Amino acid sequence: MGLALVHGRARAGVHAPAVTVEVHLGGGLPSMSIVGLPEAAVREAKDRVRAAIQCAQFEFPARRITVNLAPADLPKCGGRFDLPIALGILAASGQIPREPLAGCEFLGELGLAGELRPVDGVLPAALAAARAGRRLVVAEANGPEAALAAGLDACTARTLLEVCALLDGRKQLPPAVAPPQRAVERPDMRDVRGQAQARRALEIAAAGGHHLLLSGPPGCGKTLLATRLPGLLPEASEAEALETAAVASVGGRGLDPACWRERPFRAPHHTASAIALAGGGGDPRPGEISLAHNGVLFLDELPEWDRRALEVLREPLESGVVTISRAARQVEFPARFQMVAAMNPCPCGWAGDMSGRCRCTTDQIERYRARISGPLLDRIDLHVEVPRLPPSELRPDAPPGECSASIRARVEAARAIQHRRGGRLNARLSQPATAEACRLQSADQALLERAVESLSLSARSVHRILRVARTIADLAGSDAIATTHLSEALGYRQPCGHDRKAA
Repeated sequence: MGLALVHGRARAGVHAPAVTVEVHLGGGLPSMSIVGLPEAAVREAKDRVRAAIQCAQFEFPARRITVNLAPADLPKCGGRFDLPIALGILAASGQIPREPLAGCEFLGELGLAGELRPVDGVLPAALAAARAGRRLVVAEANGPEAALAAGLDACTARTLLEVCALLDGRKQLPPAVAPPQRAVERPDMRDVRGQAQARRALEIAAAGGHHLLLSGPPGCGKTLLATRLPGLLPEASEAEALETAAVASVGGRGLDPACWRERPFRAPHHTASAIALAGGGGDPRPGEISLAHNGVLFLDELPEWDRRALEVLREPLESGVVTISRAARQVEFPARFQMVAAMNPCPCGWAGDMSGRCRCTTDQIERYRARISGPLLDRIDLHVEVPRLPPSELRPDAPPGECSASIRARVEAARAIQHRRGGRLNARLSQPATAEACRLQSADQALLERAVESLSLSARSVHRILRVARTIADLAGSDAIATTHLSEALGYRQPCGHDRKAA
């Protein structure tokens, strides 16, 4: 019977569902058809496969060839099925043995001369193949990425002929080898002069995973501070790093296996669209918020962003995932990121500055700040003003700030307390967990209630204040939230510079 089965993997978000490539050779006029929801690049595989088989000195069967990509209701895209289709045709026609195909999975696009080209989304496929207990064969350029999957038997090939030699038992292919890790030098907090309150807020944000808004005049150091946050975060665990690397693998921009353990820092331009932030497209790809998963997303000039683009952040900030729905399918990408936003206090940027140079009217300032919705601001835990530094702080001989390494040590100690308490960062505590971990004394509860009334805070804001206070207490090594911790947390909740102009 002219039937062969070959194992491959599709790409669906950050997952790699199994696909069985069934090849049947039947009677009738010579033809080749591919079924199973193939998109254009998959349908075009028949021409690439025919040329590759003939260039490899094999015979292309002059029969009716039917290729079924099962399951039939899963969309198939890209050139990743070229190699499995070619092997299925060769096995069904008896030119290579069928038995070795059962224990292997194959990924790769074929050139017309039979060379094996890399494809995207190899890491999710490698992790899935490791769980299935099968060997994975990929293109040579995909080898370092496939080697990141622990417990996987992966090998690389340059051509279709080499893969056939492996299945015939005539040749052993080289194993996939992960490259040595390359250290990425992060900007250091030592470069930040002054700004004691902003530095403190950055430390709290790193310790508890809180979102942060920096407001201040142009050139005061908002971007400088934001770029230092990744250097304060602890090293990502292997599970976190693999999750982040899997998103980068399917993102279309490629994954650098040499620095896959590094936390991402994404800083899209304020002209980016909602789709660029959340992800999308006919073949859904992750957006900036997913590419920042387990890392930092920096949004500069926050009021200059399109309102619709900013509103897509509201749900991922709460849930940590973004769901993209299309007519044919629904794809979910992880989006557990830390957001750092920066803005000027007014259109000219100088409202509240002691120089008195701001000439914006109250209406202009209100319209400028109203570009950011209240629900989005409500989801940001820490609101910090960054003032203009006096010239004496910028002197070359002025003392440098505290280095990132010493701050990171305190952050790691605070996070260790949180993990012992419940395994989750304070910013991600559920409502019952917040009530349990953030108990207040009666006097502090009364202080909180007075602040809620005077600042007109929402219930969400109250919970976020409690979580920030819990983080401050963890940094201090305190089991209970004290009045000083709560007072500091309340100070970070006041809107930055609202209803104030230069004197």
